[in-house]
Amino acid sequence: MTQIFLVSTLFGAITVSAAMDAGQFGPPDRRRMLLVSNTGALPEMSTPVHRAPGFAALASRWDEIRYWNDEIAPLHPSGWEPRQEDQPLLERWLRDRWGLGDEPVELVVESIAVPPSRALAQIFFDAEITVYSDGLMSYGPTRNALPYGIGTQITRQLHLDLVPGLEPQLLREHGVPAQTIPDESFRAVLDKVRAEIAPILDEQFPDPPADGGEVALIVGQYLAALDILTPREEDELHLRMLRGAVARGHRTVLFKPHPAAPATVSTRLAAEADRLGARLVVIDAPVPAETWCATVRPGLIVGCFSTSLVTAARYYGVPAAAVGATELLDRLAPYENSNRIPVTIIEATLPTLKADGTLTDPWIGQDRIESELAPLVATVAYCMRASARPELRATAIDYLERNGGGRARRYFKRRRLTALGLPGGVAQSHPWVLNAVLPRSSRRRQFAVSVLRQTEKLKGKESGT
Repeated sequence: MTQIFLVSTLFGAITVSAAMDAGQFGPPDRRRMLLVSNTGALPEMSTPVHRAPGFAALASRWDEIRYWNDEIAPLHPSGWEPRQEDQPLLERWLRDRWGLGDEPVELVVESIAVPPSRALAQIFFDAEITVYSDGLMSYGPTRNALPYGIGTQITRQLHLDLVPGLEPQLLREHGVPAQTIPDESFRAVLDKVRAEIAPILDEQFPDPPADGGEVALIVGQYLAALDILTPREEDELHLRMLRGAVARGHRTVLFKPHPAAPATVSTRLAAEADRLGARLVVIDAPVPAETWCATVRPGLIVGCFSTSLVTAARYYGVPAAAVGATELLDRLAPYENSNRIPVTIIEATLPTLKADGTLTDPWIGQDRIESELAPLVATVAYCMRASARPELRATAIDYLERNGGGRARRYFKRRRLTALGLPGGVAQSHPWVLNAVLPRSSRRRQFAVSVLRQTEKLKGKESGT
């Protein structure tokens, strides 16, 4: 058997390396191929995983490395999928090109609901598939319906235990079991990567303070590139993080842009740091934020909803705070946007950093993950993909009846609750009121009307009318 590992980020390569070291991919005598995919908006302008700093610490785990972008050039990995009639031809071509012969293939992929993972699964239509952690998105529902047959190929989902006590929702509709990657394996691999890139870290951050607690780390994201925020709004979000960190007493601030973000430096951020009398260090090396946490051990890590906020606190004990997560709950569109679960988890469980440097208490503490966060995430997951997860409806109704009038209301849209006939929508006894909430031509309105009419019939039977 040949195992093909599809990786698009260094963090993903670290994750599967940890699982390999823990023996979760069987004995090391199997042929293992790393297939690198660069899914950046402009792949030619960004560094692919196998050429990134720190990858040398991972490379020995694979027998060979291939670059998916070269295989399908000039097409983009995130936008190309094979036509159904071309799939058998493409499989024969790749088997010959990669020397696979007729031997069985196991695919190890991330983000199975979108290309390039979905494209590879369609080409190797009879391969067993392991889906590995997609960060906090693992706790959300599968973002899109999978093409026919792929769900039966998936044998397991490997994930980091980022939120102990919370079970992943990903691929549950296909009955895929979830397995946890051991924490100690993940830390060990991170330590090896950190040692490999130590010279780069020293070059990027010369003369660090003797006390790492004086340092704050800001992790940026690519919200403007995803059209969630405008470039100016994203700059303002970073400014808020900077002001809060400096007001809290951190005189040195590291700014780590997202690897997929455009290669630009915020001049406004630099000017604001100068005005506040703080030292700003922009980290442009494509290395994970976790390596900085392991090296510097900053006194605070700040972001919007990045997975690194959780990994920093979980694996290195670095205090984490969020800025802008509450506002982003309203900006994400459509409601089933795959970032909604990460935003929900961060907003609910991390303190918010204010402009004056104070931190709010998290709404859901670590002692209430199973009792409060788990039903909240399940309810949001149902609202995102009700047709795929109908078994969550009872949980959603119960949660909304208990919490619909409090803070939990911010995680839901009234139109979505109305369309699904859930507590918190418009008056359920008058379906015509839906005209004020949903357009007449909306399929969600038609579905909501049918649900409410069925509810009225059931009420009538129960009352004997």
